[in-house]
Amino acid sequence: MSKNEAPGTAKKGFFRIVFSRTGIILLLILLQAGVFLGMAFYLEEYMTYIYGILTILGVIVLIYIINSEGNPAFKMTWMLCVLAFPVIGTLFYIYVKMQFGTRFMKDRLGKLKLETAPYMQQDQDVVDAIWASKSANAQLSYYLSHQLGFPTYRNTQVKYFPLGEYKFQSMVEELKKARRFIFMEYFIVEEGHMWGAILDILKEKVREGVEVRFMYDGMCAISMLPYNYPEQIARYGIKCKMANSVKPFLSTTQNNRDHRKICVIDGKVGYTGGINLGDEYINQKVRFGHWKDTAIMLKGDAVQSLTMMFLEMWNVDERRAEGYGKYLTPRYPGLRRELGYVIPYADSPFDNENVGEEVYFHILNHAKKYVHIMTPYLILDNEMITTLTRVAKSGIEVIIIMPHIPDKWYAFAVAKTYYKELIEGGVQIYEYTPGFVHAKVFVSDDDTATVGTINLDYRSLYLHFECGAFIYNNSEVDKIERDFQQTLARCHKVTLIEVKNRSMLTKIAGQVMRLVAPLM
Repeated sequence: MSKNEAPGTAKKGFFRIVFSRTGIILLLILLQAGVFLGMAFYLEEYMTYIYGILTILGVIVLIYIINSEGNPAFKMTWMLCVLAFPVIGTLFYIYVKMQFGTRFMKDRLGKLKLETAPYMQQDQDVVDAIWASKSANAQLSYYLSHQLGFPTYRNTQVKYFPLGEYKFQSMVEELKKARRFIFMEYFIVEEGHMWGAILDILKEKVREGVEVRFMYDGMCAISMLPYNYPEQIARYGIKCKMANSVKPFLSTTQNNRDHRKICVIDGKVGYTGGINLGDEYINQKVRFGHWKDTAIMLKGDAVQSLTMMFLEMWNVDERRAEGYGKYLTPRYPGLRRELGYVIPYADSPFDNENVGEEVYFHILNHAKKYVHIMTPYLILDNEMITTLTRVAKSGIEVIIIMPHIPDKWYAFAVAKTYYKELIEGGVQIYEYTPGFVHAKVFVSDDDTATVGTINLDYRSLYLHFECGAFIYNNSEVDKIERDFQQTLARCHKVTLIEVKNRSMLTKIAGQVMRLVAPLM
């Protein structure tokens, strides 16, 4: 253990493996080795039958993969795994597909969606107004509302936060004003200055009679919080739970994590964006240099969608009926035209709709001047690569800001394998030299933007629970673009020469890991 390694790091690393997909893979590797050794030494007379059974099972799995629904990149990766590692690949695929917990969650979320539908109705006056303003955005509005139940709202103030410190300060102020309820759902929660300050407010609010519900992803129990943490803070009167709790060898770290960041206060104020509850997100702790992250605050009608998103996830493992009517957002009369349009949306791995990617595609396909993007990861499918380069080749400025100091070396190595194709296609790539970019932002043409939790990688676009807000014709879009330009001024532009001069080790590592990028 190095001098700078925190106490318990090795132990945490061990539990990350035991409780993860990596543990399953290691177990199956040992199993495959055992099968081959057994076949060689003890089962020689049955080797033909065993090999035949494994071959038939592998062929059945391959046929199933080819005929299944889903992104072709996932199919190709699984087929490669099955063909290259017959025992590991076949058994691991069967294991993933037979997780009954995910089937239960899919069915349960479908029922909860029906329960919340009466509270997610589209106002026809808003529809008429957006059709008159921009028909392309009206089509996106129709898709999100009719197909997925996410209405378009007006009468909603938007405030953009270019750094985590500003969002934290605002959220503390708004939490102190809570009178009825506080709902919080986060991917990462780590004890420290940020969470300590928020927890103190939550304790005080409970004493004042405010209902507080707090939910975080189960991966926090591996290395950040005690496994019984919900019981610990329940002593303060806070209702707390883990989403998708992790169990040894029975769940995966990568699939279907709750990656959302939602805070709702009294149904009047809502927050979302990339900022979790950890000190690095507000630069109180230095990890990977300066931490650049973003968020938005909503006040007004659109907050109701964030409330319902939270309640749907909260009630996945509940059996009692939810009183949704107690948490509705007070509506403003008329239409405040100067506030434009806001569409909060969520993405689920179980609805066969790639909502986050569709919103990104929409912004790219309807841009007239530019599309500016901030993302921490760049692990793309063919459709996204084609869209980014086609838009750039059409004369539209497409710029992507990436981190210069990555948080995951392997994800950064894979991201760099896309640089050459994107740059040759006209996409400009910059790296944020002061440190790490964790923002998930698209902004276009001075009138359209989306801010949320959705990275440009397979996990966010296909595997995780995510959320965001599409913003059109609101003055905060100008502030988002201004922040992009200020961030760009602190970035280094990546050139083709630089890409070609990468070390051979980086090139090989990235190309090898790109083979299994959809499973990372």
